[in-house]
Amino acid sequence: MRLTVIGTGYLGAVHAACMADIGHEVLGVDIDAEKIGALTEGRPPFFEPGLDNVLTRALESGRLRFSTSLSEAAAFGEVHFVCVGTPQKAGSNAADLRYVDAVIDGLAPHLNRPCLIVGKSTVPVGTTPRIADRLRGLVPAGADVEVAWNPEFLREGFAVEDTLRPDRLVAGVISSRADRTLREVYAPMLDAGVPYISTDPATAELVKVAANSFLATKISFINAMAEVCDAAGADVVTLADALGHDARIGRRFLNAGLGFGGGCLPKDIRAFTARAGELGVEEAVGFLRQVDGINLRQRRRTAALARELVGGAFSGHRIAVLGATFKPNSDDVRDSPALAVAAAIHHEGGEVRVHDPEGIYNACLAHPELRYETDVLTACRGADVVLHLTEWSQYREVDPVKLAGVVSAPRLVDARNNLDAGLWRSAGWTVRALGRPAPATVPAPQRGGGSGQSSARGCEAPTEGAALSRSPK
Repeated sequence: MRLTVIGTGYLGAVHAACMADIGHEVLGVDIDAEKIGALTEGRPPFFEPGLDNVLTRALESGRLRFSTSLSEAAAFGEVHFVCVGTPQKAGSNAADLRYVDAVIDGLAPHLNRPCLIVGKSTVPVGTTPRIADRLRGLVPAGADVEVAWNPEFLREGFAVEDTLRPDRLVAGVISSRADRTLREVYAPMLDAGVPYISTDPATAELVKVAANSFLATKISFINAMAEVCDAAGADVVTLADALGHDARIGRRFLNAGLGFGGGCLPKDIRAFTARAGELGVEEAVGFLRQVDGINLRQRRRTAALARELVGGAFSGHRIAVLGATFKPNSDDVRDSPALAVAAAIHHEGGEVRVHDPEGIYNACLAHPELRYETDVLTACRGADVVLHLTEWSQYREVDPVKLAGVVSAPRLVDARNNLDAGLWRSAGWTVRALGRPAPATVPAPQRGGGSGQSSARGCEAPTEGAALSRSPK
């Protein structure tokens, strides 16, 4: 089939490459000419494991190309996937649908033959009929243009796998024709046994926000338990292990720590509460405000642990931060808990040095006031406390004995409960974590002993190639 994918950010670029990889002819469309140029050359505008290989393969096959023209998209495609962002509206918790509306308004006047518009963006329930109404006065083809909703369930860091081998496909359709079309699009997945759920558009729209709300609730629940554990002297990791043996609960995502961030969970649960209020059922999802509040409180609690370790104030102390992205295997820093903590410490007078394997470019754009390092030892040199804020696998491989030789004082806050605390303590480190028993005593702050000359730097302008390969989404 001939598909268009409109919007080539995180969702759209992955979807376009993967749809071409399974055999469709695909045209990716975006108003950002620089991004289109990078994709045409086989350079993803963000870091996602495996995407560069799939993109290159799809381009070399001749089944994938890119454009900035919606009129070209209308002439090319039988199915148009809308994959633009739906950020939080300024001054409100509601979703901002201006980019979705802009696609519809720009595409519709060029649609003069039957086709299917398929939304993949995360939207408030009720969006599909609103778009259908918007189309009626704009499309030359009239009723031959239908709208369906097919929510995405991608995990950053696993997006290619989740697109090619999803755990389920959900199609919100209003006709058998639309259903048949989507089944044809996803035929290789269906042949492989992927569950396909055909439903109404409202249910399909709700699936994504309900899934994200459930996940956010599970994460915030164990973080709430971490706060109770701190008050009671209990261990939240052992508690989570015990809870996880209950098949009704499960251990996955029951990890206490700094909490969730990124471009999905925080804004999606807020948009869900806003839409529920518009529908008159705000009380039904009122608990999500507590979920959001618990999550944000973990950031303050992490900063408080670090502040305690340096004697009650950050001013005059060097703080090393390991991690800038909101999760590992991504360069996404949107609503990153790690960067939020780093910025808060900076604003309290701490001298902050940040390291991240992939996210430094985007972190510089978001927080140019911070200082960044490209290697862990340099970031930690002379530090009075080291904060582990994003659980990159590289940080588990750090030698705590070697690191102890470059810091001013061996103090660690493991805000992800992801490092081997016993190993670090045996190397002489004081280790603190949310929801885990504190050591009996905390060594007094020290200065000196290995700080040397700082080589930290601010946000230097990247080369042209680096700018394209790490451009913001």
